[in-house]
Amino acid sequence: MRPLDKALLGAVAGVAATMAMTATMMRLHAVLPDDERYPLPPREIVDRTFPAVDEREARSRTLLAHFGFGGLTGALFALLPTTRGSGIAYGLCIWALSYLGWIPAARILTPAHRHPIRRNMLMIAAHVVWGLTLSRSLREMERAAIEAFDSSGNRPTGRDQQAERRSR
Repeated sequence: MRPLDKALLGAVAGVAATMAMTATMMRLHAVLPDDERYPLPPREIVDRTFPAVDEREARSRTLLAHFGFGGLTGALFALLPTTRGSGIAYGLCIWALSYLGWIPAARILTPAHRHPIRRNMLMIAAHVVWGLTLSRSLREMERAAIEAFDSSGNRPTGRDQQAERRSR
């Protein structure tokens, strides 16, 4: 598969994974103690970098930024060599590079270690869900591109499919 095609599938998988991540974040956020239930990081980041004139605009910008970042990082994942568990590892790396790296370095938010442990666990769990969903979605879309959407009639054999599953 061409790199551009892989990146496109990765971007779509990244958006799908961001949907699962967002659902996880919402549900876990709801069970935090009241004093820890301040806005989730996607909203905090957008509020600090692109202030909006009203709530509706702030929500739209947050959705665009959150899903855009998920799609972009999904596209990058698709271009990397993968092994079993690499989606979860990638999700955890994105969390660490973001919340311990570039976001505090850019002075957008304080580093994760300065936030309550439950909020960090919420975000780590959400990134695990994101990484797992990303890798599974990407694998299914790659299979669909080969098996369901290929008009050449050159579908992979059972042996090809087994080798592909072992390589993930």
